[in-house]
Amino acid sequence: MTMMTRRRLLAGGTTLAAFLPFAKACAPATVMAAGAGSADLDGVAMAQMIARGETTSLQLTEAAIARAEAVNPSINALATKTYDLARSRAAAAPAGSFGGVPTAIKDLVNWKGAPTMYGSRAFRGNLAEDDSLFAARWREVGVVSIGKSTTPEMGLISSTEPLVTGPTRNPWDLSRIPGGSSGGAAALTAARVVPFAHASDGGGSIRIPAACCGLFGLKPSRGALASPQSNAPVDLSVNHAVTLTVRDSAALFAAAETGDTLPKIGDIKGPSSRRLKIAFAPEPGTDASLDPEVRAATEQAAKLCRELGHEVIEWALPVDARKFQDQFILFWAAGAAQFIQDAASVLGAPPSPDTIEPWTLGLAKLFSERQGEFADAVADLQAFSDVYANWFDQFDVLLSPTVTKLPPKIGEQAPDGDFETVMKSVTDYVAYTPYMNVSGGASMSVPLFWSQGGLPIGTMFSARQGDDGLLLALAYELEQAQPWVSRRPKLIAT
Repeated sequence: MTMMTRRRLLAGGTTLAAFLPFAKACAPATVMAAGAGSADLDGVAMAQMIARGETTSLQLTEAAIARAEAVNPSINALATKTYDLARSRAAAAPAGSFGGVPTAIKDLVNWKGAPTMYGSRAFRGNLAEDDSLFAARWREVGVVSIGKSTTPEMGLISSTEPLVTGPTRNPWDLSRIPGGSSGGAAALTAARVVPFAHASDGGGSIRIPAACCGLFGLKPSRGALASPQSNAPVDLSVNHAVTLTVRDSAALFAAAETGDTLPKIGDIKGPSSRRLKIAFAPEPGTDASLDPEVRAATEQAAKLCRELGHEVIEWALPVDARKFQDQFILFWAAGAAQFIQDAASVLGAPPSPDTIEPWTLGLAKLFSERQGEFADAVADLQAFSDVYANWFDQFDVLLSPTVTKLPPKIGEQAPDGDFETVMKSVTDYVAYTPYMNVSGGASMSVPLFWSQGGLPIGTMFSARQGDDGLLLALAYELEQAQPWVSRRPKLIAT
């Protein structure tokens, strides 16, 4: 089949292809004891154990495969199992900063020798002949992929319920979503199958699953990490990871930096003594309502920051949030329209509900009906980078909820549900995250608090483009003050 990449769809040669969007010390050492079973270790600890000769990549990979086999029937987070590829790679003892550490690669990027379905029935049997650029960087640092993690069709929705593989479930509550589009990655990591997993974020797709699954999720600044050239008028999507610990995210970030667009930050090892001015902005600004437990958790996060010596000010987003959201959705819909064109070209047949999901078809229809508004929407979204950057003349970091409510139930955002009903659910839910994709700013979801019913609640901290190091240093400090790794979901692989 014709080889496809999300980046090609983001920046391909056709007219629409350019428009696809959508702590004083290192805390993990205290919560990840070196003698613990491999399910309790983060990736840095695993790599250290391999380097010291205390275990081997093959042993850790076999353990991860066993954990996957134990829990995947319940969470359905692997789109494709690549166990034999993983065993072969692990047996070769790959070198690198994460040499031999097991992980999973999201089903939106190519990992050589593994299928890439893009979460779509249209791409069954699409085998990757080479790595994508970002996956190649991870291969260079030595990771071993045990499989491709599930994603919604082309990553176009905030729940991971693709018709090609069925719904992925949240290890904290199997009746709820793990978020999207990196839902499989988050479910595998939360269930301790792997210590971290590849993820990507075009509208919140790292931060939303991190919030749903009690993980740390950093959306890097645009241009910070390895990324192919894009011709998109607004380049939304970035690649990185969801992780159990801050130090894994920081080390993976350092491993994938290029320095081509932004100065390198290096491997941030711990918190900074610098005290920050943090703007507290809990209101979504759209028609969405904020769940009381999410509001309380966000207020607690602001309180924690004050206790740590940071200055926290009340703030409201100086933006027409409804207009921004509407233009973002139109831009997102253009990507769905292009995906359908490319899928039809590969299949040699017109798109139909048998091959393309109703949600994707609905987005494409929306675009066709509003195509005349597209140029103005693009112009406004392009101008937003400067608008966003100017906010940070007043403060260092923006604090908000990651999403508006606790993880929705499976089915509420299903791609074959009523289009208008699903659209309302999605846009209300993800009211906070797209600003940073459009602007290129750095942003992270941090799992500081849990609901009364035991569900994780993410708090989002965002900054200027290029301030990833500032956020990572803050994350270390928050991790030390409010540790989360020892909090485990109901379903966990041991």
